[in-house]
Amino acid sequence: MYPFSRPYDQGVLDVGDGNLVYWEVHGNPDGKPAICLHGGPGSGCDPWWPRFFDPARYRIVLMDQRGCGRSTPSAGEVTTDLSVNTTQHLIRDLEQLRTHLGIGQWLVFGGSWGSTLGLAYAEAHPDRVSEVVLFSVGGTTRREVEWITRHVGRLFPAAWASFAGGIDPQANIAGVYAGRLADPDRSVRERAAAQWCAWEDTHVAIFAGHKPDPRYSDPAFRMVFARLVTHYWANAAFLPETALIDGAAKLAGIPGVLVHGRLDVSGPPEFAWRLGLAWPGAELILVDDAAHGAGYPGMRETLLRTLDRFAH
Repeated sequence: MYPFSRPYDQGVLDVGDGNLVYWEVHGNPDGKPAICLHGGPGSGCDPWWPRFFDPARYRIVLMDQRGCGRSTPSAGEVTTDLSVNTTQHLIRDLEQLRTHLGIGQWLVFGGSWGSTLGLAYAEAHPDRVSEVVLFSVGGTTRREVEWITRHVGRLFPAAWASFAGGIDPQANIAGVYAGRLADPDRSVRERAAAQWCAWEDTHVAIFAGHKPDPRYSDPAFRMVFARLVTHYWANAAFLPETALIDGAAKLAGIPGVLVHGRLDVSGPPEFAWRLGLAWPGAELILVDDAAHGAGYPGMRETLLRTLDRFAH
């Protein structure tokens, strides 16, 4: 990967609804613009995102999505209004940021939840997108949410019993947790955040030697992350179930690369495969020795090679 870098420009953008969104830019001010869309929702943009890009050839934009990272107000506060934090709001935020930075078109780079947002944005504004590179591809559909909150528990029965014990078998599990995370009792909220993040760390742990995500040891991060994930998952990303697959035809002519781990049990390759069929010209790359995320050598190498190819 390319070296860590410092931003040459940064700021906060008032996007309305009382939200200030943090952004920063790395690389070459005259380079090819690219926007990085982090996962979660709620993870925030970590410093490793620009390392996928050649800093001499790219102008790399990072943004902490509403409610997380350095954006305010924090979703970790129970008083923060999440009704103004939806996929549609985030799409508008991206357009405001693009305009603010004077960018005509940019490459969209996103992973996990960021792939959902990247697709939704690209389908809403295809004329503003030069290429799309997504990894750990998902659409945050109800089918996928049911898998990750319920059915994948068949692989981790003890952990799932701890995570979902006592919840009605027919319930929207993400919705139940969203309710707990909005409880007036702080201890209820904190316990729910810890349980949610423990489950998140479980279904990615398919290789021996897995180390827990250190971010989950931070109570403040846990609360922000859990509130935003459950908010979006309980509402299936605020999108109709088949919207992103149905809308893929709008991306015809836009180069797209979908990189997915063949061993990803958190988000099996099914959605990426269906998207590849529906998106004229998209390239699906399945990495044999990778699961969820970009932390696997095969995933990193494929993403680096792809982004170098588009750096023109």
